[in-house]
Amino acid sequence: MRDFPSCFGENAVQISDSSSSNGNKTAQNLVTCIYQCRFRGKSCLITVTWSKNLMGQGLSIGIDDSSNHCLCKVDIKPWLFSKRKGSKTLEVESSNIDIYWDFSSAKFGSGPEPLEGFYLAIVCDKQMILLLGDMRKEAFKKTNVKQCHSSAVFIAKKEHVYGKKVFYSKAQFSDNGPVHDLMIECDTIGTNDPCLIVRVDTKNVMQVKRLKWKFRGNNTLVIDGLNVEVFWDVHSWLFGTSPGSAVFMFRTSLSTEKNIWASQPICDPSVLHWSTSQRIRESQSHQFGFSLILYAWKQE
Repeated sequence: MRDFPSCFGENAVQISDSSSSNGNKTAQNLVTCIYQCRFRGKSCLITVTWSKNLMGQGLSIGIDDSSNHCLCKVDIKPWLFSKRKGSKTLEVESSNIDIYWDFSSAKFGSGPEPLEGFYLAIVCDKQMILLLGDMRKEAFKKTNVKQCHSSAVFIAKKEHVYGKKVFYSKAQFSDNGPVHDLMIECDTIGTNDPCLIVRVDTKNVMQVKRLKWKFRGNNTLVIDGLNVEVFWDVHSWLFGTSPGSAVFMFRTSLSTEKNIWASQPICDPSVLHWSTSQRIRESQSHQFGFSLILYAWKQE
């Protein structure tokens, strides 16, 4: 365990999100995924947000160019009884972007993301920009695109998880690596000395004692031969006046050099701000791999 930053305080290792600052009542069951893709020969970021509410599942797609300018955004409304397959065409910079989806046979778990039996395809100029899901043959047949691998790279994911003292998620830290089960355990009720435990595939890989003093910090794990840096911020669990979320980040680095955040003051709250997409682009240029951000909401 690294020594906890001496400058820990109200702004140390701050990971923020608009939905996490308004209490548990405003937390939504949603998952946001960011992919680095190529659009007309240029790098772009495609954000796919899966949501789930009383009306059913929904989907939002946004495409930003390399200068952080929004090229387009489309919402596919939540469905319960409506048709679960369709397409939309958007005009962007004199080009058509076609979005195709088929969730008619999709299987869902407890979260908003479909697990199998679906495809989501984004096509431009007869080229597959992004293809998600296991129904690849059906997607290529529908889009009339020659079967080839898209150059899309999955670079970041943000997820809201819920529990009383145990929180679960999954992560694949490399493109061809295994999918790991993540478990975060922390009992903050009825104990004077809370302890934070992180397990990967049931194996205890990190333990933080004296959590009231170390409510924010970072540590480095080795998973699948990769350095995985873990950041945590559980201030709202321990000292919040209203129910809020703790925040965890798991981030891989493909470089043996120190990453760009490590060279900056740990007390700077903008260092880990999710909405700063420029940080994501900088991380890619510094050979970063994949980032997973979990907002953990305690339920009573």
